[in-house]
Amino acid sequence: MGVFVHSTAIVDDGCTIGEGTKVWHFSHIMPGCTLGQNCNIGQNVVISPEVVLGNNVKVQNNVSIYTGVTCGDDVFIGPSCVFTNVTNPRSAVNRRGQYSKTHVGNGASIGANATVVCGHDIGEFAFIGAGTVITKNVPPYALVVGNPGKQIGWMSEYGHRLQFNEEDKAVCPESGQVYTLENNIVKRIQ
Repeated sequence: MGVFVHSTAIVDDGCTIGEGTKVWHFSHIMPGCTLGQNCNIGQNVVISPEVVLGNNVKVQNNVSIYTGVTCGDDVFIGPSCVFTNVTNPRSAVNRRGQYSKTHVGNGASIGANATVVCGHDIGEFAFIGAGTVITKNVPPYALVVGNPGKQIGWMSEYGHRLQFNEEDKAVCPESGQVYTLENNIVKRIQ
């Protein structure tokens, strides 16, 4: 199957790109990146040095992923999403070597035009709504929207809002998976 790189894309030397990954029009993959298997890197994407993407990560068009970001497997990054890596940028001050880290957990989805301010992790299967600005850590399975981002609920691994009953259990309407909510922590129990 190999790796597909569109003729207009630039992949710098020193990258590791997994089998089945596709890099589309006008994207730039910088040195030292690691892209897992079966990733899809959309049009006009910039992936800075040392970024790590797991397997089956979908990066939509016009996304910027800067040094310090790592993503687990099955992450969805919506169109025009931006990750930052410096909390106090100044053009005249070199902050290289001071980049803050951000990790996106397995199965998380980040909506179109979201901004993830560096130093804040996104938990597995979290769901970040379009246009949201992430300014603090996001727990696993959390549904977060707005500017600044505010948690308004919980999501299933299939991307459906969970409705917990009086016994703090919820069922995903698509998969039938069962979840529990205990001490403000969601876990899938079957």
